[in-house]
Amino acid sequence: MLGTELVWRSCGRGLWRSLCRAAGGSPRALSAASSSACEGARGGGAPPAGASNVKPLDGVKILDLTRVLAGPFATMNLGDLGAEVIKVERPGTGDDTRAWGPPFVGTESVYFLSVNRNKKSIAINMKNSRGAKLIRELAAVSDVFVENYIPGKLAEIGLGYEDIAKIAPHIVYCSITGYGQTGPMVQRGGYDSIAAAISGLTHITGHEGGEPVRVGVAMTDLATGLYACGAIMAGLLQKYKTGKGMHIDCNLLSSQVACLTHVAANYLNCKIEAKRWGTAHGSIVPYQAFKTEDGYIVVGAGNDQQFVTVCQILNLPEVIKDSRYKTNKLRVQNRKELIDILSTRFSEKTTVEWLQLFEGSGVPYGPINNMQQVFSEPQVLHNELVMEMDHPIAGRIAVPVHTPRTSNVSSFCEACGFACTQM
Repeated sequence: MLGTELVWRSCGRGLWRSLCRAAGGSPRALSAASSSACEGARGGGAPPAGASNVKPLDGVKILDLTRVLAGPFATMNLGDLGAEVIKVERPGTGDDTRAWGPPFVGTESVYFLSVNRNKKSIAINMKNSRGAKLIRELAAVSDVFVENYIPGKLAEIGLGYEDIAKIAPHIVYCSITGYGQTGPMVQRGGYDSIAAAISGLTHITGHEGGEPVRVGVAMTDLATGLYACGAIMAGLLQKYKTGKGMHIDCNLLSSQVACLTHVAANYLNCKIEAKRWGTAHGSIVPYQAFKTEDGYIVVGAGNDQQFVTVCQILNLPEVIKDSRYKTNKLRVQNRKELIDILSTRFSEKTTVEWLQLFEGSGVPYGPINNMQQVFSEPQVLHNELVMEMDHPIAGRIAVPVHTPRTSNVSSFCEACGFACTQM
């Protein structure tokens, strides 16, 4: 499809109908109608007075030009909080992650489904002048514009921040990139594992003395998405105070370097080079996984009293009395000897037996769960971290969710919030 010839996904028909009504019922008239179809969006779309159970971002309209993970994760979380998200995809192929699999549910990529709920999707060829014009018209009646293109690419077709700010000075425009808007790496594509490597995350992940390891999920992308989500909400708050929008620069490298926290501070202040610790911690002992008779348990003693409690549970009174282990500083200095003693004792019972002994002790502990165990965990079930919904193509699906709970925020909508793959 080119220009203003759009393909709305099945879940976007409600918005499609509203736009078509504003245009006199003609899909071809959508471009002309877009400015009037979402009247009030510029002011944030405040709900009627007295409306009950309103979500924090009800009435906020987000134009989402992102794909893959960091951007879609950010806009999905904003959608969970009530924002109306319109996802713009390439005609024919759509978001890259639509092809990432197996696994698939029917024809749908599970990866794509996991980060694109609560969205309505259209396909627009932005390289076509009519398509770019339509994006500008949609931006004019949106509160937020999110994109994750290489810096300068959207400006080339008249969709950069300066272009959009001229027609929508209220817009909160968020750019998500690999390395930022300027600098020697600005033109490189940003992928999680590359940014994780450059930022040092991969260097500190893996077994002690072993090779560097990629984290099991794309934490650099996810952290950037969360930073973007928070920055956008702060931008909306400032917009409501001043009436003016802004350009937000979020990038993978900066997000992950910031997330190095104490590891980075150790180097910056003490010139201590980071190393890999496996499941252990460089500054706290014991704080790691221990092999049991049939699995693993993670135990952390964050203070001296918790360490005494651990030794009492393990029936190691001699360790409590040993002067080498009286303080955390001493335990770090004598790590190897202490961990050898604890590891031997942990190997003598099953994981369930140790879990029962640690119950109610006040010591942080837990098993290393596989996915089946995660979603059977009583606290996971209690926290309602799984949502099931009907997808128009894939049918009944389940996804992990987490929305902060407040007294006036309802749970997720029952209607399907996914974009489907019909192009």
